[in-house]
Amino acid sequence: MSDAFTSRVLNIASGSRERVVDLTHECEAFLREVAGGRDGLLNVFVPHATAGVALIETGAGSDDDLLAALHALLPADDRWQHRHGSPGHGRDHVLPAIVPPHATLPVLGGRLELGTWQSVCLVDTNRDNPERQVRLSFLG
Repeated sequence: MSDAFTSRVLNIASGSRERVVDLTHECEAFLREVAGGRDGLLNVFVPHATAGVALIETGAGSDDDLLAALHALLPADDRWQHRHGSPGHGRDHVLPAIVPPHATLPVLGGRLELGTWQSVCLVDTNRDNPERQVRLSFLG
């Protein structure tokens, strides 16, 4: 694989509850290892039909607010046609249309270029799948 493109898969134990998992430190560690001070792009991709990637402030309640907003928008009830798994699981399959399964972020001088309060997060509302993969790809 060329130095211009490097990719790695993270295995994330998201557990059996709805979660917003901060991946910022893992993204930064990956870039320290592979970017070599170069400019480029970091792509974060979740290869799952029931999870997404969001840029959001964490630790000040915004992550819980996001989950509450998703509950209001996508209630975990029996309205969904997709009906296997936990009650209301069909909503998890609609989530990636609202919280996309990817983000592409600028890298300048080998460092992730985020705003002061932005964090890169896995958004996982699927209680039936406690293990997730996240692919980090750097193009420089």
